[in-house]
Amino acid sequence: MKLTKAEEQVMQILWKIEKGFIKDILEHFGYPKPAYTTIATIVKILGKKGFVNFRPYGNAYQYFPLISRNRYARAHINPVFKHYFKNSLTEVVSFYIDNNKVKTKEIDETIKVLNHLKKQKK
Repeated sequence: MKLTKAEEQVMQILWKIEKGFIKDILEHFGYPKPAYTTIATIVKILGKKGFVNFRPYGNAYQYFPLISRNRYARAHINPVFKHYFKNSLTEVVSFYIDNNKVKTKEIDETIKVLNHLKKQKK
């Protein structure tokens, strides 16, 4: 299930802080901060969608992710990778480099990472 931009923004925060109350989530937003009730509504929707759960503490609730960031990313990146790039890492890298201003240093670092991964696969 794909998240809306606002839902994904809240999930990014929860993945970062691992658990938190609405006020904790709000602290990670820039200015202007969204309303407390807006975040509470988004978290409630995320709960209904099965992305978060909570622990009650008196009248407050501490929220935590039920789905990891990696699991969510895999579910949404793999179909794009398969459909647009024929499951080819070479096509992804070429596309990214051709369509973005990638510095030579970053390309060199990527090559190092790929060489390291290649050695691990042997």
